[in-house]
Amino acid sequence: MQSTPRESILSDLLTFFKGMAIGAANVIPGVSGGTIAFITGIFERLINALKSIDAEAFRLLRKSEFRKLLAHVDFRFLAVLLLGVGASILTLAKALEWMFKNQPVLIWAFFLGLILVSIFYVGAMVKRWSAGSVATLLLGTAIAASIAFLTPASENPHFIYLIVCGIVAVCSMIVPGLSGSFVLLLMGNYMLVLGSISDVFTGLKGFDFGTPFTDAFKILIPIGIGCVVGLVTFSRLLSWVFAKHHDLAVGLLTGFVLGSLPIIWPWKANVHLLDAAGVEVLKKGEPVTIGYEWHLPDFSSSTTHYALGLIVLGAAVVWGIEKLGAGKGTATAER
Repeated sequence: MQSTPRESILSDLLTFFKGMAIGAANVIPGVSGGTIAFITGIFERLINALKSIDAEAFRLLRKSEFRKLLAHVDFRFLAVLLLGVGASILTLAKALEWMFKNQPVLIWAFFLGLILVSIFYVGAMVKRWSAGSVATLLLGTAIAASIAFLTPASENPHFIYLIVCGIVAVCSMIVPGLSGSFVLLLMGNYMLVLGSISDVFTGLKGFDFGTPFTDAFKILIPIGIGCVVGLVTFSRLLSWVFAKHHDLAVGLLTGFVLGSLPIIWPWKANVHLLDAAGVEVLKKGEPVTIGYEWHLPDFSSSTTHYALGLIVLGAAVVWGIEKLGAGKGTATAER
């Protein structure tokens, strides 16, 4: 059934805001943009759209059959979604950078609320729980939880390594429960990439296209190349897995989301890299995080009370997105 212009505009707006939510999630180490795509009902459509960038797409491009090409790759959906992702990353990178430095407990608490409720919605997508889907749930939980205890590598701006970072991070970004940002953190280049995004935004805002602005692209271009390569190749694998083994795949992804909770736990202290004399090692004036020490919240602190409120708010946001996208997201995913 053909959509009316008004319905198409509303659908585009909803897709744009979902893209903004995905972009926001992907900026945060430990939060998966794939989870947001999954619980809002666009995950499979996104994977199938990315998979459609194939030999047929290049054949249509070569023959200048642009209308068929745009339909083949679901271009309108991808363009609006990526516009939302890009707008979110550019506008939120600076704010999130400030929040992590000044109010880490509060920002983590909000995202903990998001993830706690999303576990229920992701798990509910399993059509029939079986021994196999339970096994993949436990496997996914173990894999994601073990990531929290890995030691981050040192920063490395080499061109090839940045491409590899882009490939690995973007594959993680589109898998619910696995955070592309946290993978970048483990690979040592999270602050490098976040700082480069911030430099681009600052340059555009102030029309200052000096050295910080141009140097940022030396980081972002190879990262972008890796992202494109990773998206095109990994999406094909995910599409096949969902088509052939849906419940096993969803069970695994539910485990990934569940296992990511230790990374998101708000009440933790960063463990920093020390030199032989026991002094913190600094990179660009910032200590290098190599792990975490978890602890229980202090209920006598007002910050804890605010954090608990933000957990509830985060849970309410996911619930609201789910109610807003109920039916609509599933329908579009099947188009």
